[in-house]
Amino acid sequence: MLSKSQAKIFFLGGTIVTFAIFLGLSWHTLSTEVPKNTHEENLTEAVVRGKHLWESNNCMGCHTILGEGAYYAPELTKVYDRRGEGYIKSVLMSSGPWAPRGRKMVAYNMSEEEAQDMVSFFKWIGETDLNGFPPEPDLKQQN
Repeated sequence: MLSKSQAKIFFLGGTIVTFAIFLGLSWHTLSTEVPKNTHEENLTEAVVRGKHLWESNNCMGCHTILGEGAYYAPELTKVYDRRGEGYIKSVLMSSGPWAPRGRKMVAYNMSEEEAQDMVSFFKWIGETDLNGFPPEPDLKQQN
């Protein structure tokens, strides 16, 4: 059994070692893994403007991206791969509310440039290495 002073030293030593490991792993992730997975080199002004449009229009109030946001409307992380540029632009530039499957999306009536910026943002997000997220849907016919 440890004495009170030995237990204190054991606790403090373990805390310091664990904290050092945490800092080392955090540094490694932020300095090597994040830039490699997000393809930072592909960030353009259009992607940044698209991100600002995403935030200013509160798209996360209904949609999720990278697993974050609301669950009212579809997940948009891989929307560029699923739907393509034309579909995305037509939805964003529509002057009337978009209502697929009974859920209404606000009519943003974006300009061509704004819609293209959003497409650039979605394309960049879709190219991010997400380690298998979101999983591929099982589209096999059930008999």
